[in-house]
Amino acid sequence: MEKFKIKNREGFLELLIIIMLGVTAICTAWATWIGSLHDGNQAANFALSNNLAAEGNSEWNAGIQALMQDMMVYNEVNNLMIDQHFADRQGNNEDSERAQWKIDELIYGNMSEDLQAAFDWAIDESNARGESVSPFDKDGFIDTYFEAANELLSESEAVMEEGRSDGSNSDGFGLVTVIYAVALFLMGVAATLKNFRLKTILFAISVGVFLFATIYMITLPLPTGFGTGGGA
Repeated sequence: MEKFKIKNREGFLELLIIIMLGVTAICTAWATWIGSLHDGNQAANFALSNNLAAEGNSEWNAGIQALMQDMMVYNEVNNLMIDQHFADRQGNNEDSERAQWKIDELIYGNMSEDLQAAFDWAIDESNARGESVSPFDKDGFIDTYFEAANELLSESEAVMEEGRSDGSNSDGFGLVTVIYAVALFLMGVAATLKNFRLKTILFAISVGVFLFATIYMITLPLPTGFGTGGGA
């Protein structure tokens, strides 16, 4: 009867080891798959971030060109206003009208709506202060030339940070697979031992390692889009 109990106990332990070997193998495959999805997301996010950065830099260069062009238009208008002021002081109506015509053509033909609004603000400020004020002195006006660029560059940085997070999570799942591998090794060794006490101790240690890996894995986030797009 005692021998039957011992054999029954050993058989139950061996059954547990077999079950845990299977469960650990499945969990290892799961962690490996999820880690690979994080790797894929990292690569995709890094590529997208680089594309957004390239677009942002292109928009930044376009903003600088637009700013330079508007500054040239404003300088030309400003010079014509000086000429008109001089013609008015000289009583030369013909030159004054010619200068005004050129000013109107430049303002309504070459200035953007934003620059026209800033130009009107500068005229009002100049009259109020009694000194020349540039439309480019208006708070936040120069920033409008780089709004599109800044949005793209900010989005690029956000996507890059998401890619870094994916990389970190991938490393985490990689560590989980390593710990599961240790648990599998310990379970495999326990299965070969003849000494019931040593087998029980080693199996208990392997279960503890398994639980540690599982708890740690649960704390790691799943890939973006998991369950709706396969982690893409």
